[in-house]
Amino acid sequence: MRFVHTADWQIGKPFVRFGDKAEAFRAARLDAVEAIGRLAVAEGAAHVLVAGDVFDSDSPANVTLRAPVERMRGFSAVIWHLLPGNHDAHRPGGPWERLCALGLPANVVVHLSAEPVALGGHAVLLPAPLTSRHETRDLTARMDEAATPPGTIRIGLAHGAVTRFGTPGDDGEAANQIDPGRAEKAGLDYLALGDWHRTREIGPRTWYAGTPEPDRHDSQTVGTALLVTVPQAGAPPTVEPRHVGTYRWAAETLDLADADTLAAREALLRTAHDPVSKLVLKLKIGGALSIAARRALDEWLERLQASVFHLDAALALAIRPDAADLERIDFDGVLRRVAETLKARAADPALTAAERQTAEDALLALYLEATA
Repeated sequence: MRFVHTADWQIGKPFVRFGDKAEAFRAARLDAVEAIGRLAVAEGAAHVLVAGDVFDSDSPANVTLRAPVERMRGFSAVIWHLLPGNHDAHRPGGPWERLCALGLPANVVVHLSAEPVALGGHAVLLPAPLTSRHETRDLTARMDEAATPPGTIRIGLAHGAVTRFGTPGDDGEAANQIDPGRAEKAGLDYLALGDWHRTREIGPRTWYAGTPEPDRHDSQTVGTALLVTVPQAGAPPTVEPRHVGTYRWAAETLDLADADTLAAREALLRTAHDPVSKLVLKLKIGGALSIAARRALDEWLERLQASVFHLDAALALAIRPDAADLERIDFDGVLRRVAETLKARAADPALTAAERQTAEDALLALYLEATA
């Protein structure tokens, strides 16, 4: 049996802090649904298992509810299995009741109870839908007792975290815990999990799919879905991460002493995150630069901002003017003396950080005015 395991679509996530770019991020999440459908069709996977958090909230607008369903409708050869997660938990009057009332195509199945569901003639799906945002019980425990015919492939579908389960100091009240040994205890051939946005193997039969469209500055998070093949009951599954996302998110820290390495750093970024036009980049830049090098850095950042989809740069740089900087301001005159005074103040440990920063800003402004 072959299927696609995915999770954490969070359709409708607002991305407020990104302003007019927010709509592109929201659209990319719907594009990911289509990419998952294409993957399933291309690989002959008859089912797509979505392990929770299909929607970002439990009160989305009707158009938000309909949007992913209409994408799924277009892949009629694939059956999509949707599970409520903590963001979109099943409750009376909640998103899942509303979605069912709006109407679903024949190839979209919503799992609102723990009842086993046949996947063809040789496999059974054991869902564990969340009915509240913070569930203190391990809902996958029901899978241990779920009866299935001999020789049936048993697949669990759940949403939650395995990190604290049964650890010392665990008071049993942490939300949405899942026993990391559930696959073995319940005789599962595969346990499809959602909640963590990074693809992660918990055990040979237990995986987190990760999100198909990242939303965090984490270089280890890329938009993936898992192509899973289970040859027969009891056989080890083959799990293949496949890239399905649009945007890549990355964070880099630079400690600069000059501007000479910027071109090489940019080349590395472009190679690692091709195409950079889809890169959401967070830079933390520290170190100490001459005024000329700082000016070169500003020009580099401007060009980089024009190249990537979004750039968030936090600078914590000290200005350390060199002799060439001072000569560009004034070789030997009043401005030179002012520049030397500002240079001394910018490096004076007796001053406050704010006072040193004011001196640096004034020195940079003086340089820009003198060299304009």
